[in-house]
Amino acid sequence: MRLLVIGSGGREHAIAWKLAQSSVIEKIFVAPGNAGTALEAKLENIAMTSIPDLVTFARQEKIDLTVVGPEVPLTEGIVDTFQASGLRIFGPTRNGARLEGSKSFAKAFMLNHGIPTAACETFDDAATAHRYIDRHSLPVVIKADGLAAGKGVIVAQTSDEAHAAVDAMLVDNRLGAAGAHILIEDYLEGEEASFIVLSDGKNVLPLATSQDHKRLRDNDEGPNTGGMGAYSPTPVITPELHDRIMQEVIMPVIRGMAQQSQPYVGFLYAGLMISPQGEVRVLEFNCRLGDPETQTIMLRLKSDLFILLDHAVNGTLDQASIEWDQRPALCVVMAAQGYPDSPRKNDLIHGLDSVMAAQRNSDEFHIFHAGTAMSNTDPTKIVTSGGRVLGVTALGKDIRQAQSQAYAIAADIHFDGCQMRHDIGHKRL
Repeated sequence: MRLLVIGSGGREHAIAWKLAQSSVIEKIFVAPGNAGTALEAKLENIAMTSIPDLVTFARQEKIDLTVVGPEVPLTEGIVDTFQASGLRIFGPTRNGARLEGSKSFAKAFMLNHGIPTAACETFDDAATAHRYIDRHSLPVVIKADGLAAGKGVIVAQTSDEAHAAVDAMLVDNRLGAAGAHILIEDYLEGEEASFIVLSDGKNVLPLATSQDHKRLRDNDEGPNTGGMGAYSPTPVITPELHDRIMQEVIMPVIRGMAQQSQPYVGFLYAGLMISPQGEVRVLEFNCRLGDPETQTIMLRLKSDLFILLDHAVNGTLDQASIEWDQRPALCVVMAAQGYPDSPRKNDLIHGLDSVMAAQRNSDEFHIFHAGTAMSNTDPTKIVTSGGRVLGVTALGKDIRQAQSQAYAIAADIHFDGCQMRHDIGHKRL
């Protein structure tokens, strides 16, 4: 089997790495990939991002299955285009991806199908939004309607912060078209958790639970990011709560999409808030795996990922089962200087060679690359090329050991300006 994985981040590195472990996989092309995917067995990067070019490549190389990692190509309709060309591809269609691509669409969908979420109002006029904030209790959540690469959600603790967020999106246009419409939501108290499932349009297979850490700095301080670390599983989702989430959140989405004649095939990510009273509310939907949750989930997955995805595309997920390593996993993100607003590139990464050599002989940790590239001046060296640079991911007999191992490995890797939280997993501990 020859596969194509679309994307360049840590999520895509983890997906491709796990797929390559299948005995039926001969070769995996990663488009465009990163320095980490370039160095993995069975993987080859291709410098290609446009959907028409990828369709042509998949035809010429006789790709058996394409797996889409990030949200942007999904919202652009890559699945629809591949399917129209007779190519097998895993991921939701453009319509399904609207659950992530448009927060107002997702809100309307949740209301129509009785899925619990925070109350909100939608605005495209700054003056009206400002008047609404003046009448609203604090804190309040300001969200860009469209995709904003993790920068479109502001939890405003004060009135000044809320008004500034509105002006940034609707007046200063800092998020472009993504922020041309905004949602102002009620703030929800509780603990966040990530609940991700695999769907074939009718049948659903839940993945291991996980918890992301969005804030840049320790103690959940600083700006929101795409994610500074994660661990799996999370004890906040008890067996009883797991069943309720499936019944109250996941299955209504799958049934609702099927009722619209748009079966949802792909990963479905529900970002949840669990209140102190045990109530579940949906913060957001994503139409793909989370990042860096994926890194912890893939390290714990013992089943053949290709077989699972093949079942999903064939509509036979009810015939599949999934097995997990019972040890918890924890991922620490090492980010570039200036992240999340203006990450610096081309800083030389030191210490990777010895760490990556050691991981070849261990199944207890893996370094998943995200914003990395081969140096233009020395192809044997790896440099930073994006905001989140590396995801140092480790297993342990308990979460404390997984945390200790991940940080010990991260301590051997250095690059100028590196930002890293030192308390990933603190809620579990």
